[in-house]
Amino acid sequence: MSKYQKTSVADQPRVELHEALALTGAEISINKMPAGAAVPFVHSHKQNEEIYGVLSGHGTMTLDGEAVELSAGDWLRVAPEVKRQLSAAADSEISYICIQVKAGSLEQMTAGDAVIG
Repeated sequence: MSKYQKTSVADQPRVELHEALALTGAEISINKMPAGAAVPFVHSHKQNEEIYGVLSGHGTMTLDGEAVELSAGDWLRVAPEVKRQLSAAADSEISYICIQVKAGSLEQMTAGDAVIG
C-alpha cells in the first residue's frame, strides 16, 4: 500500500472515500441531494460524532426533534447519541461533506502532531 492515496470525485449523489483513500481514522462522504429530498431515515451512532460542512445550497438538519437551518458555509458537529436527519430545502438542492470520527479520539491538534523537517 502506498503512503498516500489520491482520488477524483465525479458528480455523483454520494461518494464515500474510505475505500478510495484507504482511510483508517475517519469516514468521509461527499453528498448532493436534490431540492425537497431527505435522508430516508433518522439515525444516531454508537460512538462516532459527525461533522457536516455545507458546500452549496441549503436545508434543515433535525436534531432530537429540533430543526436547525443550514446553508452554504455552515459547519455542524453532532454528538453520537443525537438522532438526526438532513433534508434539502423545497427550493434548493444541498451539497455537503460528512466526516465521521470516534468521539473523544483526537489526542493532538495539528501543531502538536506535526514533525518539522
